[in-house]
Amino acid sequence: MPAFWHWFIVAGTVVFVIWCVWLIQWAGKQGPQNVADDEVVGHRWDGDLEEWNNPAPKWWLYLYFITIIWAVGYMIAYPGLGNFDGLLGWSQEGQYEQEMQYAAERYEPIYERFAGMPFAELSQQADALKLGESLYASYCTTCHGSDARGAAGYPNLTDDDWLWGNTEADITATIRHGRNGVMPVLAPALGGDAGIDNMVAYVRSLSGLSPADADAMSAKPMFVALCSACHTAEGTGNKLFGAPNLTDDIWLYGSSEAMIRSTITEGRSGIMPAHGELLGDNRSKILAAYIASLSKNQ
Repeated sequence: MPAFWHWFIVAGTVVFVIWCVWLIQWAGKQGPQNVADDEVVGHRWDGDLEEWNNPAPKWWLYLYFITIIWAVGYMIAYPGLGNFDGLLGWSQEGQYEQEMQYAAERYEPIYERFAGMPFAELSQQADALKLGESLYASYCTTCHGSDARGAAGYPNLTDDDWLWGNTEADITATIRHGRNGVMPVLAPALGGDAGIDNMVAYVRSLSGLSPADADAMSAKPMFVALCSACHTAEGTGNKLFGAPNLTDDIWLYGSSEAMIRSTITEGRSGIMPAHGELLGDNRSKILAAYIASLSKNQ
């Protein structure tokens, strides 16, 4: 924090505390003039409702001063005055590291024991799957859902369709390093609306959603030229690029004409964030085993 802002915060805080003390003292002296305690002040409502000149209890006033003293002590002990670290040396980073160290000492032996199992055995071990389920709930539900069935743009993890592969190496690599699937914009290369419509019809025909009529088949040469590098000439997909299989009935963004047209004209960019630093090797393997078990249970 620059020196200016440090002293600005310090000065502002000190002035505010002094102002609070003055305000309490000033307010404690206020009240009706020339009226003794336990006498009415002359205000009356509804005929018989009168205001008496009774001072606030002393303990109430003391609470305000105790609160101010506590606040001053807190700012001396903990960070609260610009760059001042506090006499106790506490920081949120230090607190985080302490909690992470405690968690590692307590739970890491459990992770190590499960992670030492063969992957096939691990994906069937009940206690390991419970642990993997808790990891999934913490790190994966936001995108893939609590039931792991995903949503538009987020793969369903309970089916048998894997964009990047379903081996131990494939799934752990996805978890640890993340993925970035890109579908480029192809509309300019298709030569206008007619070419786009024909490509939409051809893509839908690959999975039997629409007939492979003359208009659809006219787009096949363009599909081979523009799309086969990722999806293969047959449209069966390529796990090296995370390119979906276009011949089955599983669609990441939807199979309607409008959705496929949007994919062609606007492109897609699907990002799976890396979790390696958060999870480490052992937890990544346990989570991968749990995810692999989801499709086996279908």
